[in-house]
Amino acid sequence: MSSITDLIRKEIEDLSIDATRTNVGTIITLADGVARVEGLSNVMFNEMVEFPNNVLGIALNLEEDSVGCVILGETSSLKEGDEVKTTGKLLSVPVGKALLGRVVDAVGRPIDEKGAIESDITYPVERIAPGIIPRKSVSQPLQTGIMAVDSMIPIGRGQRELIIGDRSTGKTTIAIDTIINQAKINKKGIESGDKDFRPVYCIYVAVGQKNSNIARTIKVLDKVGALEYVTIVSAPAADNPANQYLAPYSGCAMGEWFMENGMDALIVYDDLSKHAVAYRQISLILKRPSGREAYPGDVFYLHSRLLERSARLNENNGNGSLTALPIIETQMGDVSGYIPTNVISITDGQIFLETDLFNKGIRPAVSVGLSVSRVGSAAQIKAYKKVAGKVKLELAQFRELAAFSQFESDLDAATKARLERGARIVEMFKQSAYNPILVEVQTAIMWAMQNDFFDSIEVSKITESVESLKDYLATQAAEICDEIYLSGKLEKENEDKLRSAMEDWKRTLS
Repeated sequence: MSSITDLIRKEIEDLSIDATRTNVGTIITLADGVARVEGLSNVMFNEMVEFPNNVLGIALNLEEDSVGCVILGETSSLKEGDEVKTTGKLLSVPVGKALLGRVVDAVGRPIDEKGAIESDITYPVERIAPGIIPRKSVSQPLQTGIMAVDSMIPIGRGQRELIIGDRSTGKTTIAIDTIINQAKINKKGIESGDKDFRPVYCIYVAVGQKNSNIARTIKVLDKVGALEYVTIVSAPAADNPANQYLAPYSGCAMGEWFMENGMDALIVYDDLSKHAVAYRQISLILKRPSGREAYPGDVFYLHSRLLERSARLNENNGNGSLTALPIIETQMGDVSGYIPTNVISITDGQIFLETDLFNKGIRPAVSVGLSVSRVGSAAQIKAYKKVAGKVKLELAQFRELAAFSQFESDLDAATKARLERGARIVEMFKQSAYNPILVEVQTAIMWAMQNDFFDSIEVSKITESVESLKDYLATQAAEICDEIYLSGKLEKENEDKLRSAMEDWKRTLS
């Protein structure tokens, strides 16, 4: 009996030896971070393969007689004829709270000189998005701290809201402001002792950017004390295309850990235009067929499988959320380009930034006509919904009237009043970078605008007056703001207190 067992064991051992032998191959060609390998007959798609000198790669093209692998890391030590081994593992990255406050590369290795990351949990980089059943409708607000966005294009936890516009129109600034605002809200929520408060943790993925820009972003987040809530995944322009292609998926896996463990996370992909370009570069080198604008046929799937992973899960599946803010750069304001239209169709709305508005000094340069949130006022607290309900319509009417009336000298009183109100709203929405406003303060400012407290102030002095009102609310009227923050509502009693506070503030101006 024992001899049969021995025979079976020997047969299994022989099989495993054969399997190991067939999973060793050699590099045939090596160029631009892509290796063509012969002899890897048992390799799987997206499997990690090991090159000499601890260099890793991923098997992306499984062809009849060879395998196309992208190399993650330095290729200078590799040469044709080198041995390549399969690992039997999918590419995974470390996840967990240990990554907060850290800067990592596309495969989760620290690059901030703060030592090793103490996390023993890893998630595969590529994962299947949650299905329909585990999801829940988006109804909890995720405030950006930017009045123009929170009032007209509200974002909810679990939403995917695209930030789109030409180069240098303030796309990254909106994303960084949102991250800073989460840190402000987190600190206030923890200080308030609210047991139901849920902090939002942030992941910022920088793809194809200059190292100086990434360093500037890290410096800003550190200066305002937001870095402790943020993980930065860096794949700069100097990095190889494989790392730029993988970085968003790695960042998403880090965010999914929070979502699946009952927490809320926000992820910024800055930006997916460069991500698509990196993928195009890899695909062309791998000799995949090129399609429109030389992008491969699966470039839509490249972004859809990434953005579909953002969701709000129901109570049975952890009750967490992952909110995505992808960024897309347009050319000459053309939103009908290939990649912009792809990502617009995947996301739940977009914040469109206009170059003309930016150049006129209206910053953030949010276009009222082209920006939309498909979640809408479901993602606003009741107090803010009450005061901000009409503002988008008022601003849209103002833009239309302003265009028609610029050549008209004789205007009726109603049109003049509408133009005056619109001009004041435009000035009220002007906001400096890295200076997000908490939602209860926004509610008070918006209430003052809707109740005509700004009507007697010259249009040119509105921005200055808003800053003065913010200071007044932070010092003299902090109690009213706290009441709005805790209740989330704007009752008659609160409105009476606000009216009294606004009258006091107006007296300080004169």
